[in-house]
Amino acid sequence: MARRPLPRILSSGSASITRSREIARTAADNATDVLHPLITVTRGMRLLAGAGRQKWTATPRDRRGHVLFLVAACVLAVALIPYGPLLALISVMGAAAWRGRDRTPARTGPDEAGTARLQALYEALVPHFSVPDDPAPLFSHGGDWEKTFGTSYVFDADGRLTRLQVTYPAYFTDGDPAARSRVEQVLHAKSGRGREYHFAWDEESNQLLMTVLPPLPTTIAAQRFVTAPGETVLGFTDADAVRRTVPVEDGDVTRDASPVIWRTGGRSTEPHLLVVGHPGSGTTTLMRSLALQALQQGDVLVVEGGGTGEYGFLAGRDGVLAVERGLAGALATLEWAAHETERRLIAANRARQSGHPEPEDIGRPLWILLDRPSALGHLAAADGRQDPQELLRVPLRHGRAAGVTVVVAEQFDNLHALDQTVRTHTRARVVLGPADRDEVEAVLGAQPHTTPTPDVPPGRGYTRLGGGPVLRLQVPATPDPYDDATSEAHRTAVLDLLPGGAPAVEAVQEALPEPEPEPEIVSTHKDRLIGAPATAER
Repeated sequence: MARRPLPRILSSGSASITRSREIARTAADNATDVLHPLITVTRGMRLLAGAGRQKWTATPRDRRGHVLFLVAACVLAVALIPYGPLLALISVMGAAAWRGRDRTPARTGPDEAGTARLQALYEALVPHFSVPDDPAPLFSHGGDWEKTFGTSYVFDADGRLTRLQVTYPAYFTDGDPAARSRVEQVLHAKSGRGREYHFAWDEESNQLLMTVLPPLPTTIAAQRFVTAPGETVLGFTDADAVRRTVPVEDGDVTRDASPVIWRTGGRSTEPHLLVVGHPGSGTTTLMRSLALQALQQGDVLVVEGGGTGEYGFLAGRDGVLAVERGLAGALATLEWAAHETERRLIAANRARQSGHPEPEDIGRPLWILLDRPSALGHLAAADGRQDPQELLRVPLRHGRAAGVTVVVAEQFDNLHALDQTVRTHTRARVVLGPADRDEVEAVLGAQPHTTPTPDVPPGRGYTRLGGGPVLRLQVPATPDPYDDATSEAHRTAVLDLLPGGAPAVEAVQEALPEPEPEPEIVSTHKDRLIGAPATAER
């Protein structure tokens, strides 16, 4: 059966309608182009009228009369000026045209590369923030990243994320450190390695804020810091991590920096310190910085297990009781320190029982700095002698009441060789150098809220005082002033902090009779590294 043809009016109607729409659209475009100046001026007049209405509404009632009088005076002045109304009309039209011009809206969203990066980051978080039973998941494969990221993201000039706020579902176990660590590792890997990220978990609002931390300054050298008695500056941290600032000399300028203050003495809850790091991480730099600060108010005993002579510049100075590098001298010095701690305790106890103030000879703080005790422990075990760490038990247990502070520095490789007493009583901890999150947690007892980077400058690490938060730390530059690689500015800064008294080698040379002149000249740098005798009692 053949089809019957449609009526002519129905077959040609669609073509006529399409042609009419094209004609109407063309006419509208032409009219818009012709009337564009009038449209712009009209839109500007409307905006100016609205602004004037808002200004009039915001004017107090008692001042509206003065405003009307001022406007009337201006209109009268314009009317009396030759060509005044014409100039006023041209000015109003120009202002209206400027106010009503087309403004291209600024681009607020990310570009194509940023959108692709955010989508990839969203897809990577799907396995961690989704469950199969969720009827309306925030994270799903192929979903919209704007639901979870919103507009809380910032890119740097290279197109990498510097700030990102993630809204996660309420059923995510944000109280589990392992679950947090997995999410942080994903964000770290997808946002770009080589930078240090800070993660702030808001468990109440189910939000995670990731920010890129700027590097801590490494230009602050050793100097006299503004601190109270019993306070020691370990280094400097982020401005929002602590509430206190101290003035420091940073190169040629003086500025405020955020210090990490370690309090020692009778009222301290963390009277002893443990410093751990890899070779070249800056542990010796921190020990030198602590020694220079301790000499301002107390006496110092230095025992160096490494035997490199990096504390030789302290020998013979006022307040430095001994600088030992050998096993025999170290044992003698630490044994004297143990007896001195007991003597101070007995003297303080007798003074309290008799109602008298403490004697002056026990009021001066005593610092015991032990660098790499494991090396001395190996030598003692080979000779069948006592481990030097055993002599630290009395100062560690009773040092706070006796005014004795113990600082122990060790490397990660020999961390297992530390005595249990040292581990128990050194509640202030510092980790320096490149270390992963597990190594930092093994020393500090908690993981940092940032991602450690593999390449860090010397003296860079983390610290935790007791049960407090884990803070980033940058130790002040305190090199060996007798090292040939030390700059003149750092050498001068360290030598200016040393107390009076000649170095040990100069004192010995003055006491000896003048020898006969010899043609061979002895190196001054090498002589300065000779340690002082082990007899600390004077």
